[in-house]
Amino acid sequence: MKDIQTLVEIEKGDNDKTLLSKYGCLAFDRQGNLSDLVGDLEGNLDLETGILKFNDDIEFPVQLLGFYRKDDESDEVADPKEELGQWSWCWDNDNIGFDEKLIEDSIKIKEIGEEYGIDIFTAPFFDIYYHHCHSLILTVSGILDLDGYYAASVGNLEVFVGIKSDLIKRDESAEKFRNVYANFQKNFNVFPKLTFECYTKLKGYIYKENDEFSVAKIGEDRLIAGFTDRGNLTHIQMLTVD
Repeated sequence: MKDIQTLVEIEKGDNDKTLLSKYGCLAFDRQGNLSDLVGDLEGNLDLETGILKFNDDIEFPVQLLGFYRKDDESDEVADPKEELGQWSWCWDNDNIGFDEKLIEDSIKIKEIGEEYGIDIFTAPFFDIYYHHCHSLILTVSGILDLDGYYAASVGNLEVFVGIKSDLIKRDESAEKFRNVYANFQKNFNVFPKLTFECYTKLKGYIYKENDEFSVAKIGEDRLIAGFTDRGNLTHIQMLTVD
């Protein structure tokens, strides 16, 4: 069995699916931590100060990443997630005037896009379905090593913001890892084997593989995942040490 501890990195030629496979599962993990903290509370975003507030005890300074605006001429659909609209990056700031300190992370994403030829990071705006915004920002959140993101309603916009905060506690259990990975690879369009490898490494765990299965070593526990020749998940098993 090979012990493979190379870094997870963006490479030229990585497409949207590859980037989501590499970075999305870590972000999905951390979204669960954020949800555990805020529950059903609704956040209110102040675009001037960059403060996202849920209640008197929970508020975060945030980075403005991008925003989604529904296409007023698009047909009504039963599921709002299927609505076609326009995505705009906050780094495209000339006509808006966001405080430069609030869009530093958005600017980083543009710079990464320029370095690696990732068009979706360098196009100032483009058409997108609403549910694809979440896939996009999961990728961004993982790349930037954020603790979470939030989509705040501001007028007719959904403004996606990045969060870093010690208030958001992390669950590093093997059970959490298994459940997050299983749900993510099932519900998002990713390469499951690549996701398992990158999620393991980004969490700081030991990753090993052979021709038949891959292993994530989480403390004394083990997650063993089997894949088809095409890299699709066939089974996942957790071995725990009492």
